[in-house]
Amino acid sequence: MRELRQEQPEDRWEVEALYDLCFAPGREALSSYRLREGVPPVAELCLIERQSGVLGGAIRHWPVRVGGVRALLLGPIAVHPTRQGEGLGADLILTALERASALGWARVLLVGDAPYYGRFGFARLVGVEMPPPTNPARVLGHALRPGAWDGVAGAVAPDA
Repeated sequence: MRELRQEQPEDRWEVEALYDLCFAPGREALSSYRLREGVPPVAELCLIERQSGVLGGAIRHWPVRVGGVRALLLGPIAVHPTRQGEGLGADLILTALERASALGWARVLLVGDAPYYGRFGFARLVGVEMPPPTNPARVLGHALRPGAWDGVAGAVAPDA
């Protein structure tokens, strides 16, 4: 049986182990992790998927500010290697975006591959500056409300 639900405190270490498995060593040195330090994630948007009790995927979101404007930072998202290709990542993203909109969030950004995330409505954000050494071409945004990214630019900072 497949279950998609909010991550609970008791899931934390299993989720961290999944992220360790799916990402290169030293993932916490990435610029996006500096935006997460000391800031709790948006709990309602941290989701996991289990099938028969086994963790298959996880997604988290963090509050940030872009030039002083509130936004969500999507990530990390991971799908266990044995479950990739099943659409689980898409389910996690689409469910999280729907929930974020219902919670009143207007915009989401991430650092990722435009060809993959473009199918969910993400596009390159010009003028949005992630901490270095982030490739600006990989800074993508999705407007949960029409025009939510219009005129939004500047440095991305934690939203404490």
